[in-house]
Amino acid sequence: MKEPKLPAVVSIRTKIKPGDVGYLTYLHGTLYAIECGWDETFETYVAIPLSEFVKSHSDREKIWVAERNGTIAGSIAIVQAGAEGAQLRWFLLHPDLHGQGIGWYMMDGALQFCRERGYRSVFLWTEARLEAAARLYRKAGFQLSEEKTHARWGTTVTEQRYDLRL
Repeated sequence: MKEPKLPAVVSIRTKIKPGDVGYLTYLHGTLYAIECGWDETFETYVAIPLSEFVKSHSDREKIWVAERNGTIAGSIAIVQAGAEGAQLRWFLLHPDLHGQGIGWYMMDGALQFCRERGYRSVFLWTEARLEAAARLYRKAGFQLSEEKTHARWGTTVTEQRYDLRL
């Protein structure tokens, strides 16, 4: 597979800066309100664990923040989930940047990090309407392992769990 590259206007950093937690929460909240109709309760779903991550993450965890011309445009993170497992979280890319290989670049970096840290598996939760993301997960080798439909975030959602053995 060819090495993913970033467009010149996009950069990726791995250090959290002041304002990042708020801006990433805002970006998740506003973009998913438009795309999926989710309400403000989704923002707490993002903000609380993201805040905890920033306060206490270890060297087995990492976040990547995508910026376009100095403005946050996306993120992806790996969070430890047990001794040998990790969870992929907060994967988001502004729709203006879709289709340029940036998501694949970020996913590839996150999975490489997992392998370097000795994780044996990675899982993630997503929502069925996020079809482009699901295609990217499957391309990376993730397999759908669980699905549940319920009321959440002001609407009915079908959450999907994907798993990958490394």
